[in-house]
Amino acid sequence: MQVAILMIHVAIAIALVVLILLQQGKGADAGASFGGGASQTVFGSRGSGGFLSRATGVLAAAFFATSLTLAYFASQAGQAPKETGIPDAKLIEQQQNSVPSLDEGSSSADNAAPVLESSDGN
Repeated sequence: MQVAILMIHVAIAIALVVLILLQQGKGADAGASFGGGASQTVFGSRGSGGFLSRATGVLAAAFFATSLTLAYFASQAGQAPKETGIPDAKLIEQQQNSVPSLDEGSSSADNAAPVLESSDGN
């Protein structure tokens, strides 16, 4: 679920960049009033301002929603899982095998670190 939302989030981010780069600046309207050929645009003589502005707003809202959703998932992943009361048998077995047990009858020499002998005969 988190991976799907992340992929949607990245796609929305790329679409936002493209839409913002497609929009004209505020000074571009002055050239159209002096016969700049605004009737030859893809979106008509009125321009693409309304469509691109609405699409940018919708994508910005979706980007905000996916950001909050991903932040929620990240905060939930950092918390410790709640115990269900039924321990996992494999986990208990692994923990028992990984922790060495000390017998009461063993001497301290058994627990000492091994001594490495040098190869020169000393």
